[in-house]
Amino acid sequence: MTKSSLNLILQDIGARYSPDATEFTVWAPLRRSVGLQLMSTDTETAPRTYPMQPLGNGYWNISLSVSPGDRYKFRLDGADSFPDPASFWQPDGVHGPSAVASRNFSWTDGDWKGIPLSNMIIYELHVGTFTSSHDLEGVIMRLDYLADLGINAIELMPLAQFPGDRNWGYDGVYPFAIQHSYGGITGFQRLVDAAHARNIAVIVDVVYNHFGPEGNYIGQFGPYFTDKYKTPWGEALNFDDAWSDGVRNYFLQNARMWLEDYHVDALRLDAVHAIRDFSASHILQQLKELTDEVARRCGCIKQLIAETDLNDPRYINPPAKGGYGLDGQWIDEFHHALRTLMTGETSAWYEDFGSIAQVEKAFRNTYVYDGVWSKHRKRTFGGSAEGNSYDQFVVFAQNHDQVGNRAIGDRLTGNLNFEQLKLAAATVLLSPYVPLLFMGEEYAEEHPFPFFGSFGDSQLADAIRKGRAAEFKGFTDGFDLPDPMAPATFESAILSWNYEEGQGQILHSLYRHLINLRQTRPAMQGRTRDSMIVHPPTGDTLPFERKILSDHVYIWLHFGGKAVSLDNITGQYLNKIFDSADAAWGGPGEGQEAFIAPGQPMKIMPHSAVVFEKK
Repeated sequence: MTKSSLNLILQDIGARYSPDATEFTVWAPLRRSVGLQLMSTDTETAPRTYPMQPLGNGYWNISLSVSPGDRYKFRLDGADSFPDPASFWQPDGVHGPSAVASRNFSWTDGDWKGIPLSNMIIYELHVGTFTSSHDLEGVIMRLDYLADLGINAIELMPLAQFPGDRNWGYDGVYPFAIQHSYGGITGFQRLVDAAHARNIAVIVDVVYNHFGPEGNYIGQFGPYFTDKYKTPWGEALNFDDAWSDGVRNYFLQNARMWLEDYHVDALRLDAVHAIRDFSASHILQQLKELTDEVARRCGCIKQLIAETDLNDPRYINPPAKGGYGLDGQWIDEFHHALRTLMTGETSAWYEDFGSIAQVEKAFRNTYVYDGVWSKHRKRTFGGSAEGNSYDQFVVFAQNHDQVGNRAIGDRLTGNLNFEQLKLAAATVLLSPYVPLLFMGEEYAEEHPFPFFGSFGDSQLADAIRKGRAAEFKGFTDGFDLPDPMAPATFESAILSWNYEEGQGQILHSLYRHLINLRQTRPAMQGRTRDSMIVHPPTGDTLPFERKILSDHVYIWLHFGGKAVSLDNITGQYLNKIFDSADAAWGGPGEGQEAFIAPGQPMKIMPHSAVVFEKK
């Protein structure tokens, strides 16, 4: 046991394998007895049950000599048996027994120190659809491609064991077990080690706000859930009610496993606004304290990034300011402002957006809704982020949610022309925020990313189909809603990797160029609020400046469908260093000449981004 600075006892859980004796520990505070049930390799021989001993605080323990791969369950009160809630390996799926796992690995990343969030170029991917092998080995095979692109951080959608072999990952029910069809523990350890060898950090998306519906046996062991709160996806986890210490320990141990045992660099915390906790010490603050402890022990950078739609800087403010101290947060509003302006789509949750003034505000103030009236929510919404630096926010033109939660999972490729795709890339990568790319966007992947799963429970599968149909009623005119349970829906999402010719090749080169500009140009390194000057839009054009020390660049983002002529009002002699409309980037090549004097008109082509430096 170890003790956190917040006086919560941290107890190891699960099956901790050792060649001499494996420690089995489970939290079941309301059970009268718990037995370890070992399955025989001979299917005709009945399992043998060994009584476990209470450790206090609701934990039960036994030490036995077993071998990796041995199957086991826990028998509760002499009756039914269930898999280990903290199982490290579920080779037979979510309903099968747990298996003892040896997690030994010969790491070669001893010199790795990590990458701060402020310097990251994040690439989000889904292991199952990233390559045709549908596994972690396939990701390893593409690491050199990502490194050449300029990616220095990969973010993996959830890996926790889920039903079947096709799922986004947010229906996982064993947070400690890495999906067996992806390659399990060894496959993941190989990926992290290989990524670090290429100076690529690894971020894992973890779900600490709910459990999936199928194979969810954890409630049999203890009061993991509370009826005090509700979530959109199932029962709310018990972080502040009776017996919540054991629940908090469960998730703290899970975070420690990823960050310390598996050398992960950061966790992306899914939908933290759905984590309800009115304790004096919020679970997120404890997670951050644990993360900092692991960082000190490892001598590496370890970070937490929250997904939240509350426009509340409390999550990233330090405890001294009443915050939880997390390192960063996703900011959906940058995406919403950009997408609606470029596509004209203003239905559903996009109804609050659609003007260039909101893109300006996303650049200037981060939160578009920062204490102003929201038509969609029908209330005043949001707080101010003016005290937070730009590098605390992750922005994107696409991600798994903003693509996959559409009726057919269509990407921006299907909604924008080529010039607009280049402009969207420039808007994200020329901003001072931390950029995130969604797999395939860098070459205009045309395959969709629809919602999919492979639930074995037929009633649950039918309910999901009906729920999707009801959600998107009226949004599917002219096409059929993909069946989320059909293998073909999953297969449609597998990346094509068509980036070696045509517009895909050009766009890939443009992304590579912009990433390099971002990483090497001093003016692009500024992350404090005074390192960027955002000017009011001129019609459909947003001008802003990036600067640090003596380096100064001027950027114009033009979202209009017609070319414009704007005066150089900077008072500077300017030299053009990038123009997305240049012929080199597949554009019309009729834009501004390389040099421009003060007051001289400059020509900016439709849907283009132009960058100048002081001459």
